[in-house]
Order: sequence, then structure tokens, then C-alpha cells
Amino acid sequence: MAAESAAQSVSGGTMLRQAREALGLHIAALAVSLKVPVKKLEALEADRYDLLPDVVFVRALASSVCRSLKIDPVPVLEKLPHTRAPHLNTHDAGVNVPFRSSAGYTAGFIREQLSRPLVWVVAGLLAGVLALIFVPMASEPALEAAHKSPAAEATSAPAPAAPAVSDSVETVQSQVASGSSASAAGSTELVPGSGAVTGIIVFRARGQSWVEVVDAGGVVQLRRNLVAGEVVGVTGALPLSVVVGKADTTAVEVRGQAFDLLPLARDNVARFEVRQ
Repeated sequence: MAAESAAQSVSGGTMLRQAREALGLHIAALAVSLKVPVKKLEALEADRYDLLPDVVFVRALASSVCRSLKIDPVPVLEKLPHTRAPHLNTHDAGVNVPFRSSAGYTAGFIREQLSRPLVWVVAGLLAGVLALIFVPMASEPALEAAHKSPAAEATSAPAPAAPAVSDSVETVQSQVASGSSASAAGSTELVPGSGAVTGIIVFRARGQSWVEVVDAGGVVQLRRNLVAGEVVGVTGALPLSVVVGKADTTAVEVRGQAFDLLPLARDNVARFEVRQ
């Protein structure tokens, strides 16, 4: 009986967190898979519904997490807040009460308001204000076109762009889009990698983190959690798409050179590509 009552007292967010940790899946990996910010998943697991938009969003996000973790959503949804059922008003007088059309009431209210002089005065003032605002704005482009001289056009012409400088160093480009890579969006299967500590990209974990590397052919070369002090190297067909779950605890080297993740991080998740 004690175990059963303890199971019933577990909140919906705690059930989701326990299911995720049982799979050994980092919360950043789940956020990449669902294409939602890490902070929203953290709020859901902590039962901080006040940090989420509304009850409908909370239940929809919890259902998506259950599908991704392949668990039964019914016990979890029972622990979450429920939307209110529509309430039908009843009239004490019964069915014999005369029906009053809302359209007729609205029309009568409008006629009553239009019969008041103050309404017409306010409408006239508003029309004058709008005329003062929009008439000068409409005439400004014509005045600018009339007074614009050829010398001014020559001065305002944009300078030719400087040619791009090429070099032999690998170019690392940030993927600023909030979506994850195509392979990460469809699966959360853990891929341990080759076990090498050298390669095109080397990850050095200063604390617990999560990384994913997908090569040009869509093959997942690495997708797993890292522990503090662990060093992992990855090599594959370029370009390599990289996602780092905790940018502040993960050091990255590209071709033996240190690469700063923090300028690319959003919600402490960094995404970039290594191109040839």
C-alpha cells in the first residue's frame, strides 16, 4: 500500500523525467528531437506550468515527449492540469421565456449611440487627426524624389563589396536556425561512436554534456552523453553537422584548433557545421 500511494503521489513532470533518465537520454537531446527549447522541457519536468504558455500547450508537449520516449501517455496526462469543460447557462424561467434576438439589441444600441451629438464630434476629431498624420507622410516621397540630385544619387550608391578572402583552413559555419539536423529530428537512438580520441572534431567534456555528429551522407557518427573528463574524436564525410548539448561544459577542437562554442549557443545548445 505504501508503494502504491507513493506511485500515485508522483507528478506528471517527475514521471517524464524518470522515463527519460531510464533511457539514458540527455534533456538537450530530447529538445533537439522535439524541436523545442530546453527551458520548456525543464519547466515541464519540474511541474512549473506557470512558465509555459497554457494548459493546452502543457498537455500537447507532454504527449509529444511520451511518444518520443515510447511510454503510455495516459498516466502522465492524468497528473497534468485539465482544461475546463464548457459550461452551459440555464434559465430559471424555463422554455416559455420569450426569445430576444441579440442582432436586434445590437442594432438598437448602434442607433442609440449614433443619435448622440458627442459621438459625431469625436468622429470628426479622429478624422482630422488621421488627415494630419497621413497627408504629410504621403507627400514626403514625392518631395524627396523632386529634390534628389544626381550627385546625391552617386553619393548614396553602395560601394562594391570586397571579394571574399579564401584560405586553406576548414570553415566552420553556424546553423542559426532553431530546428535540429534532419537525422536528429527523427530518432533519439544513442550512437556511441568509434571510440577514437582523435579526428576532424575532438570533444573534451569538462562536465556532463551531450553531443551529436552527422556526416554528409546522413550517417550518425556520434550521439551520446559525455561525462566529465571524457575525450571523444569524430571523423566522417564532410560536411559534418554538429550539435552540442551543453556548450559551457564542452571544449571543441576542429583540425587541432580550439573552437569557441559560446557565440553559437542558444539556450546553452550550440549547432554548427564543419565544411571543407
